[in-house]
Order: sequence, then C-alpha cells, then structure tokens
Amino acid sequence: MATTRGVLYVHTVPSALCPHVEWAAGGVLGVPVKLDWTPQPAAQGTYRAELSWQAEAGTAAKLASALRGWQKLRFEVTEEPSNGVEGERYSFTPTLGIFHATTGVHGDIMVPEERLKAAMLKAASGEADLTEEVERLLGRPWDDELEPFRYAGDGAPVRWLHQVV
Repeated sequence: MATTRGVLYVHTVPSALCPHVEWAAGGVLGVPVKLDWTPQPAAQGTYRAELSWQAEAGTAAKLASALRGWQKLRFEVTEEPSNGVEGERYSFTPTLGIFHATTGVHGDIMVPEERLKAAMLKAASGEADLTEEVERLLGRPWDDELEPFRYAGDGAPVRWLHQVV
C-alpha cells in the first residue's frame, strides 16, 4: 500500500469535543493523538489545532468520515498525491456539510468531466448559474466560510504523527 502525507486542520471545536477529535484521529491513524489546542480567535469559545500525518493512501477519507457528523466542528483534511494515487481535499462546515475534491500533484482541484457536463446541463436548462455550479465544484463556498478561521491559525503549533504500518 502506498504511503502519503497529509494535514488535518481543525479550525473550530468546542472544548468538550477536543478529546473526542483526538480519539477519532488516533483511531484512524492507529496511534494515540494528543493535539496542541489553541484558542480560535475567529470564534470565541472554540479551539483549533493542526495535525500533520504520514500513513497509507486513503487516510484523509477515513479522517473526514470519522469527523464529519459533528455539527460544532469545522475542519479540513488534505492528502498529498502518492505513487499511483491522486491527492485529496476534504472540507467540512456545519452549514455546508462535507466537500471532497481530488487534487493533482501541484495541489490543483481536478474536476471530473462528468461533473462539469452535469453543471453545464443544469445551467443550459435554467436550473442553475454555470459560474455558481463551477465554484461549488471547486469548493468556493467552503473556502469562503473557512477563510476567517484559516487566518486565525497563523503561527499555531503543528504536530507530526506517523501511522504504525
């Protein structure tokens, strides 16, 4: 199985959920996780943390699945491309839910042809605006919602963990 690296960015979480996030991440990575939680200035009463990891390809999906149902949590998970496997990006907000994109070697989001065709068809039939559909395919609504929390994390500590393989 190919190994890769990635980062879990927890942008906002109430203090009561911090140990549950650590437990969920540790369950996916197969090692105990203890994060350095810092206050999130963009959302009073919440905390943030980052976890850099190295594990088998597909770990980002497992982390996103383990965390996605918690409504008071905002997070992103990225996974670098590895030998024969594209990269991935997941974003979650309580209002928008989960976003997933495949990423190429340079970090660009790669939109499958069929999804673009479906967006064009919706626009041609008057169901949707093409620009809005493409922005949604690229994750723009998630980026817009998460951006204030990303900047608030500048200078925060990062911890590296390696999955036991």
